[in-house]
Amino acid sequence: MQNYNKYWICHLTKISKIEILSSLEGFDFFVNLRMEDKVKKTDSGIPIQKVYTKADLPNELDGELLPGAFPYTRGVQADMYRGKLWTMRQYAGFSTAEESNKRYHFLLSQGVMGLSVAFDLPTQIGYDPDHSLSDGEVGKVGVSICSLADMEILFKDIPLDKISTSMTINSTGFILLALYVALAKKRGIDIKQLAGTIQNDILKEYAARGTYIYPPKHSMRIITDIFEWCGNHLPKWNSISISGYHIREAGSTAVQEIAFTLSNGKAYVKAAQEKGLDINVFGKRLSFFFNAHNNLFEEVAKFRAARKMWANIMKELGATDEKALMLRFHTQTGGATLTAQQPLNNISRVTIQTLAAVLGGTQSLHTNGFDEALGLPTQEAASIALRTQQIVAFESGVADTVDPLAGSYFVEQLTSQIEDEAMKLIKQIDDMGGSVTAIENGFMQNKIADSAYAYQKNIESKQKIIVGVNEFKSESTTNIPILRIDEKIRQEQIEKLQKIKSTRDNEKVAACLLAIKNAATGTNNLMPVVIEAVENLCTLGEISDTLRLVYGEFQA
Repeated sequence: MQNYNKYWICHLTKISKIEILSSLEGFDFFVNLRMEDKVKKTDSGIPIQKVYTKADLPNELDGELLPGAFPYTRGVQADMYRGKLWTMRQYAGFSTAEESNKRYHFLLSQGVMGLSVAFDLPTQIGYDPDHSLSDGEVGKVGVSICSLADMEILFKDIPLDKISTSMTINSTGFILLALYVALAKKRGIDIKQLAGTIQNDILKEYAARGTYIYPPKHSMRIITDIFEWCGNHLPKWNSISISGYHIREAGSTAVQEIAFTLSNGKAYVKAAQEKGLDINVFGKRLSFFFNAHNNLFEEVAKFRAARKMWANIMKELGATDEKALMLRFHTQTGGATLTAQQPLNNISRVTIQTLAAVLGGTQSLHTNGFDEALGLPTQEAASIALRTQQIVAFESGVADTVDPLAGSYFVEQLTSQIEDEAMKLIKQIDDMGGSVTAIENGFMQNKIADSAYAYQKNIESKQKIIVGVNEFKSESTTNIPILRIDEKIRQEQIEKLQKIKSTRDNEKVAACLLAIKNAATGTNNLMPVVIEAVENLCTLGEISDTLRLVYGEFQA
């Protein structure tokens, strides 16, 4: 054999490892050319083998494990979608209550099974439209709500006792819940029939999103007050949706998403137990909110692992009721995965993510519009997003059997690996003293930032291909209609607010706000006085400001 230069052997044959044995008697070389595939990894960095076999199945895997049985890896119901499909929600809210109400009626007419309300930034952080910090933000990323009058318009002709309503609201979640309850009471509806969820997850705001108001200690007090009040008055209401969605949107990996989310969940459970609440009661009304990204099998394995992990966590914390052990979750397709380049490609991305959520056993699902990298979804984009769910539900066959990927050598091993990696992170957080301490120390924030940076570097180096962004680019442009919010919205909302303030009983308003202040400085549950306040037309900003005076504002 000729004495080829080792570099050129590597270059011409694309060999990553060469073993060359030379004979001392001559110049003959025995070349053992070992072709090694480029290492594949999930987006969380978990190595993927070329082939999986029975030998790769986790040792603890019980072949007899069935859906609906502890630890619920295969699903929280024995029959899953054969009994009832997941709830199809479409997250919507923009401009005024009038405009959002029109979109809700359209979505309900198209087959949506539950509403999911988006609020604008001022509403999320406790400012009325007339506040200086509301300038430029009213109605932009959701609907503007500051009073019971707005809430009446938002849900006009929508039967609150016949649908479920999810509200993505955190710092001011207790106020929006109070408004919803006050509206039901005003209509003569038995509030025990109200079904839905408030997100109410403040810890992920400190870690990933930023729409917090009060310091963690006081925010946790508000949350446990909500747990207690809902447990006594709203038996069908989920008092929190512990959210990994925004953690993922901020740049976390799939492993970090469930590790940080479940760790936050532990913190809420412990806070409720310290308040004297029964884990078997409030535990049944906890729900979760996860993201669905494009790595299909990693996402499916993530959902399966999260169920198993939460069941074991709750068992360790003292839960015995099987419903308190179950992780029930809503999924939204990944907003951060949508691209402004070639936006129609996003329909395919959302389809993959929809499959991941359904194959992973979600209880409800929102699918993003293809145009959401450009602006709020148009009615056409929202329709296509809903149709995507319906096609998967009724045409794909994936809902015909429970946990169809169970027993897959790859999926079972990946489920186990994700669980192991996530539990390592949870142990680190536990060793620090729990989620609140980990957030105060910046641990979660730094981990998320590091992951986001690494992901972006992989895109820029083309180790991660994003179709239409760093590969398969096109010079042609697509004329996609963009939903734009009129700047006059803020002035219209201010005028409504001024009218309310000029016609309400302002002495009663002052008394209600004083009652809130007294409850906040004492130990009485805040919810009854807040409900009374919104019934007397106290505004969201006034209630938030009252608590700002008592609790102060959190500075990161």
